[in-house]
Amino acid sequence: QVQLVESGGGLVQAGDSTRLSCAASLLTFSSHAMGWFRQPPGKERESVAVINWSGDRTNYADSVKGRFTISRDNGLKTVYLQMNSLKPEDTAVYSCAVDLGVKRDQLLIGPKGYEYWGQGTQVTVSS
Repeated sequence: QVQLVESGGGLVQAGDSTRLSCAASLLTFSSHAMGWFRQPPGKERESVAVINWSGDRTNYADSVKGRFTISRDNGLKTVYLQMNSLKPEDTAVYSCAVDLGVKRDQLLIGPKGYEYWGQGTQVTVSS
């Protein structure tokens, strides 16, 4: 069973920065794309950023481009989300998930296609 454990987040002020981490208990972590997703209050889950298995391709939601950076450390089996210039509209529960396709050429945007969601971590941005 794959487990994903997110950490980081919390209550921050608009304009602040914070970093989320997602540690995976997946032996083949380095062969799978990973993604960060969020669910704002009363809204559906949406994709924030995804990264391919090798870390050389990424894709971001338009709303976070230029402010958020996704990265991964395959040795530590961890994916990160650096969030800068935070806005109140970034308030959401942030979760990570894995694309179980092995070294997939196509980078799925998600959330469809991603599995084994973590428990999520709350990020609240005050104005």
